[in-house]
Amino acid sequence: MKIWIDADASPRDVKELVFRAAKRLGVPAILVANQHLHAPPGNPMVSAVWVNGGPDVADQHIVDHAEAGDLVVTQDIPLAALLVPKGVAVLDPRGEEHTEETIGERLSIRDFMEQARTVGMVTGGPPPYDARAKQAFAGALDRALTRLLRVA
Repeated sequence: MKIWIDADASPRDVKELVFRAAKRLGVPAILVANQHLHAPPGNPMVSAVWVNGGPDVADQHIVDHAEAGDLVVTQDIPLAALLVPKGVAVLDPRGEEHTEETIGERLSIRDFMEQARTVGMVTGGPPPYDARAKQAFAGALDRALTRLLRVA
C-alpha cells in the first residue's frame, strides 16, 4: 500500500498530516507534482516525484502508478473519477472520500460549475482551508488508512 499526494495544490497541513501518518505506520507516501518538491528531512517514508510538463502530467503519473488498495489525496475530481474504478481509495483535503456511489455526482457538479464559469457566471471558490477542514481530513485519513491496512 502507498499514499499518493497530488501535491501541486494540496494544502501544507494535509501534506504534514500524511507525512506523520506515513512515518507512524511505515507506509510509503509519494508527493507527485510538476514542480520540484523535497521530501521532508528525517522521514524515509516520504519521497517526491517531479513530472515534467503541464498540470495533467502529474495526474497521469498517479493514474499510471496507483494500484488497488492505495490511497490518493487530491482535490481533482476528474482524477478521482479515474482512480475510484481501479479500486484506489481517494480522499480530498477536506476529508471527503470519493466512492463508486459518489464520484459520478461529484463529477457532474464539477462539470456544471465549470460550464457556469465559462459563460461568465460568478460561482466563487471553495471556502478557506481552516481548522475544521484540517480536523475533518485528519479523521478521514485515519479511518481510510485503518481500513486499507486491515485489508492489506
